[in-house]
Amino acid sequence: MTPDFIFGVTPGDVVYDIETYPNVFTMKALHHTTRKRWTFEVSERRNDLDLIVQFMNTLAANQCRMVGFNNIGFDYPVIHMIHQTGGAWITVENIYEKAMGIIQGNRAVHTVWESGGVVHAVWESDWAVPQVDLFKIHHFDNMARSTSLKALEFAMRMPRIEDLPFPVGKPLTPDQIDPLLEYNEYDVDATDDFLTETKEMLAFREELAKDYGDDAFINYNDTKIGKQIFIRRLEGHTPGSCYQRINGRREPVQTIRQNIKLNDVILPMVKFTHPETNRILDYFQQQVITETKGVFKNVSCSINGFQLDFGTGGLHGSISNTTVTSDDEWIIEDWDVASYYPNLAIQNNLRPDHLGDLFCHIYADMYEQRKQHAKGSTQNAALKLGLNGSYGDSNNQYSPLFDPQFTMAITINGQLLLCMLIEALMVDQSVKMVQVNTDGLTIKYPREIQPWVHLVTKWWEGVTRLTLEVAEYKSMYIRDVNNYIAVYTDGSIKRKGAYEHNKEWHQDPGALIVPIAAEKVLVNGEDVREVICSHPDPYDFMLRGKAPGGSHLRWGTIRQQKLCRYYISTDGDYLEKVMPPKGPPGEYKRANSLTDDYYNSVMAEIGNGVWDERIHTKNKSVYETRVTGLHTVNTVQMANNMNEMTFGDIDYEWYIAETVKLTSPIMSNVI
Repeated sequence: MTPDFIFGVTPGDVVYDIETYPNVFTMKALHHTTRKRWTFEVSERRNDLDLIVQFMNTLAANQCRMVGFNNIGFDYPVIHMIHQTGGAWITVENIYEKAMGIIQGNRAVHTVWESGGVVHAVWESDWAVPQVDLFKIHHFDNMARSTSLKALEFAMRMPRIEDLPFPVGKPLTPDQIDPLLEYNEYDVDATDDFLTETKEMLAFREELAKDYGDDAFINYNDTKIGKQIFIRRLEGHTPGSCYQRINGRREPVQTIRQNIKLNDVILPMVKFTHPETNRILDYFQQQVITETKGVFKNVSCSINGFQLDFGTGGLHGSISNTTVTSDDEWIIEDWDVASYYPNLAIQNNLRPDHLGDLFCHIYADMYEQRKQHAKGSTQNAALKLGLNGSYGDSNNQYSPLFDPQFTMAITINGQLLLCMLIEALMVDQSVKMVQVNTDGLTIKYPREIQPWVHLVTKWWEGVTRLTLEVAEYKSMYIRDVNNYIAVYTDGSIKRKGAYEHNKEWHQDPGALIVPIAAEKVLVNGEDVREVICSHPDPYDFMLRGKAPGGSHLRWGTIRQQKLCRYYISTDGDYLEKVMPPKGPPGEYKRANSLTDDYYNSVMAEIGNGVWDERIHTKNKSVYETRVTGLHTVNTVQMANNMNEMTFGDIDYEWYIAETVKLTSPIMSNVI
């Protein structure tokens, strides 16, 4: 290996990924712009530790960034350890031990290069080379959005989806190292493709870094960016308003509540005339809550037959399985409150108690500043994130914005004020409520009463000092409040839930042909069979199957990788998820509601393999491997390598049936 291998580096982003086994360590890297590649290996046949150190030093000297997927949490701490020691005294076993310590969260591991226990996280200030983590930028470190690189390979429609070729923790033979390197390189290619998909998000963060003079924004998700912008504005105005030092530690300033009397937060302007809405108001006025999540269940009312459901997340209601159309006599209008929650706080001086008027002052200033910047600009987007993120963080127990009473003041008043508008509009029996969803509503009504409807909305704006924005729909196709298609009068389309076919990265984009076809059937009146059978893109027929930890997928009798791509086929086999037993295989199942001490004492008395009515289920069932079919009556064909497929056996009937489920109930009811 010549020095040019290392020193042929130009500035730019270098994508990388590592693989660790007990006797093999590999690292692959790819320059995103020049497409130059590097391979590093530590094994019995080769030791590139010194080259890894030189490589990282050269990247730093050339102002490069290292880009990875969960690299801040895993890959970088491993190579940082190598860099710290200059590659000296490190063995492949040490590297593997470090990697396993990170995976297992084992802070008790001791090594030759660290004393007092391993601390795996590396502070940004200690990075030898700046890191960009696509995993963090997309907020995949949030459990609800957790997404693997394999899932992204499916979503990005890469030709192959490949899992680790060898079990984790298995020492490799010399002839297994090259297949590992090939897999390592394919993961780098997948990460590089995802970097391309992330370019706009990264450019936005780079602009923020310039504006705020801080590179920390680079690896922030959108929500964190919003919160940090708002908190920085507060601290910049009044230092110490958000954080204080307690016993040498930086702690958030907060307002802690033992309970919240909702009557104390309901605004005086909230007034109703309808018995149902007055019943809801009376209910909320009597509530004293100690939690802010999931405390309101089955709280609803009905106006002119339309049900409104209340909760801590917002107001919801919708007709279901219905096509809604407009014509020369009827109009469909969608009314949204502009920046509802921020403006509700600004106009009514609602704020976390410990921040006082400063909170609303900064809130209002940011809102006015945002209006001065064009939509789509970095400044507008940053301020929007700051406005929206601050409300959500008021219910975050780790945030300096924490005050759950402020959270409830916003969400309860938001629902009640919207109810005032609904009640006023439905005074006219010809106004049909179509949907209500947190910050707005959709109605259908006779065009001849449009002046009156707009007078009602103006009245509501005057009472609340909030602004309504209106859009007109040509038609809507509604399964329920979370799943529908809305067609604007200009022909553009809004899709929600099951009808979305432009999925976000953390969503499952399987069988996209179904929502694509459903839209063509509903909106354009096309024939479902013709649409599906003539569709040219095989990727739109693909589904994604994955097995959780400890489980695996099985196609017929063949064990599959953890995440698979497949399609419903007329000439395939059954795909099943095989899950390990919940207890010792073959042992009698433990009865419910037993303490561990009691169960263990009886087991010590009777021994293994003996059924006892005191601690075992009455039907004498035993723990065994659980098998669940992903498609119990349909066979599938695996398609992890699209280059090997002909797709002549696609079971079009299954896709047609799934599309009919999304269309037939809606088409049968038109208003």
